[in-house]
Amino acid sequence: MADGSILVEFGNTRVLCTASVDDDVPRWMRGTGTGWVTAEYSMLPGSSPERIRRETKGPKGRTQEIQRLIGRSLRAVCDMEKLGERQVTVDCDVLQADGGTRVASICGGLLALHDALSRLKAKKQIFDHPILEACAAVSVGIINGEARLDLPYEEDSKADTDMNVVMTESGEFIEIQGTAEKFSFSKDELSSLLALAEKGINEIIALQKELLKTPPQMR
Repeated sequence: MADGSILVEFGNTRVLCTASVDDDVPRWMRGTGTGWVTAEYSMLPGSSPERIRRETKGPKGRTQEIQRLIGRSLRAVCDMEKLGERQVTVDCDVLQADGGTRVASICGGLLALHDALSRLKAKKQIFDHPILEACAAVSVGIINGEARLDLPYEEDSKADTDMNVVMTESGEFIEIQGTAEKFSFSKDELSSLLALAEKGINEIIALQKELLKTPPQMR
């Protein structure tokens, strides 16, 4: 059984996020006294209307990009010295995909990681909780001149501009991924998208914090 786990749902997108603690770190980190948080991401074969082939020869470019994004996002809010020389791997397996799988993975991954580290603290294997603050992510986009939040695949596939935004609880940005798919976008449109993303992320973080009021063993 994983040290931390959660099933996250964004509309029709469902991602199972688990966190596993290993009492070791990558070779290049040994002896530093600090830990590491990494992530793996995959879309299961039945998560899409058309069967997705398993990546048996290693993760492809898109998969590598997404799991690096998840790892960067979680490390940004985690104190590696408090973790000690341990590695936590957060696995994000997409059960059903309808857009926004990477942002759902970040939001669920934070909760799975928090649960795993809470169990370490409860066992007195660490003294202080390594997570400094919450983080969350959401997708936004412009469709027919209108800014929209949390795009399902139907909207994302026809968006003029789409963007993924990752932010901390304190309102700082971890990552912004934005692309003009059809037409370029203005500074005003960028500002409106970021404001909409911040609104959505604040709502998600409020839900995360409400859930975290209950200890993992009580859920």
